[in-house]
Amino acid sequence: MEQRHTHFGFKDVAWEEKQDLVRGVFTRVASRYDLMNDVMSFGMHRLWKNSFVGRVRANTHSRFLDVAGGTGDIAERLQARFHAPVTVCDINAAMLSEGRDRLFDKGRGAGCTYVCGNAESLPFPDASADVYTIAFGIRNVTDIQQALHEAYRVLAPGGQFLCLEFSPSVSPALKPVYDAYSFHLLPRFGEWIARDRDSYQYLAESIRKFPAPMVFARMMETAGFSRIKATALSGGICYIHEGWRL
Repeated sequence: MEQRHTHFGFKDVAWEEKQDLVRGVFTRVASRYDLMNDVMSFGMHRLWKNSFVGRVRANTHSRFLDVAGGTGDIAERLQARFHAPVTVCDINAAMLSEGRDRLFDKGRGAGCTYVCGNAESLPFPDASADVYTIAFGIRNVTDIQQALHEAYRVLAPGGQFLCLEFSPSVSPALKPVYDAYSFHLLPRFGEWIARDRDSYQYLAESIRKFPAPMVFARMMETAGFSRIKATALSGGICYIHEGWRL
């Protein structure tokens, strides 16, 4: 039987190896992940996440599931806006622990449930969430299409899917500067601040391997989503992808 392969950044790896490789990346950078987010985005990630959560259509009775949400950034914003419990799911125990501790330090962790789980096989029943969010996480999943099918499965009819992700479709005017920053400065920041150059080299490469917005929209459609929309932020550096289970 021919072995399946996928990408880990620009490297070709065996399909079954990627999950452990990605887990290693985020385990190594977990303690400095929030600081690196501020440095590598010049604080812009906070505005992107605010815009992302601003797209959520829900109320205090809605059931929120934030996948790949180990940092707690999205859960914190959802709680602040809707005053409702949030289930945070992340495959990486170190990231989940860091995010939980950070929220409790702010006095905001009590409204969250923390679950270690895989986006490709979520440990939740069918139709158990009204809102599914995933921010800067889906590009690290081995089987993105399967993760989208799982998102559709756990959403109740009328549920909203929202994904915030970096994109390879950056504005042509920004691309030269953005590429130079991603491949030259970002790994250096990773080395200086997180003491891990290779992990941030991978993150830069993984963005270029993520599907373009129109391709990702077709993948969402294949998973069953309707009313699909993609909104560019900061010249296409990242996009908000939205869909509904109708």
